[in-house]
Amino acid sequence: MADDLLPLLIVALSETVYMVLLSTIMALALGLPLGITLVVTSKGHISEFSGLNNVLGTVVNIFRSFPFIILIVVLLPLSRFLVGTTLGSTAAVVPLAIGSAPFLARIIENSLKEVDKGKIEAALAMGAKSITTIWKVLIPEALPSLVRGITLAVITITGFTATAGAIGAGGLGSLAIRFGYMRYRDDVLFATVIVLVIMVQLVQWGGNFIAHRLESKHHIGM
Repeated sequence: MADDLLPLLIVALSETVYMVLLSTIMALALGLPLGITLVVTSKGHISEFSGLNNVLGTVVNIFRSFPFIILIVVLLPLSRFLVGTTLGSTAAVVPLAIGSAPFLARIIENSLKEVDKGKIEAALAMGAKSITTIWKVLIPEALPSLVRGITLAVITITGFTATAGAIGAGGLGSLAIRFGYMRYRDDVLFATVIVLVIMVQLVQWGGNFIAHRLESKHHIGM
């Protein structure tokens, strides 16, 4: 192992973790209300509103159709406006969050649609308001599935950070390209792949563990 490999990996890993965490939080802030709205405004649901549902669905599909590398380029002016630069980990968070939010919204939508409509109808029949039904019935019932979906989103965002590294975002993707591929250093490429694999495995294990715990508590509470 070259003397500079470990310091390079530590810096790149910290940048990747920073981008993933911040992007996930921002993507959730955008994607969660969007996913909930897509469900509750759908036909026969809590607050059916086909016009709004169709508009939101179309917007989500348009953003999801963009290849991420193109979306990054399109959103560079927004990154410059918000953070003052188009380079670095912080600048990359903007396109990462916006690019991931529609994907996350669809995951959340699918998870919420798995909830038994009978439980929702029962809550409404007992006089619960729509917002109460959403937060007290819909989301809690879907929580294990939501955790698994968010886990998938975090893994996807991790992959997006590697793509963002190609345009100066920093992180493991940038390290692999600039120090591994461009300088013909197989040790950097190999080490970067190993670190990414371990990172993804840890995220997947953590998500599965939390989902299993939530399912166990749900079954005990029934």
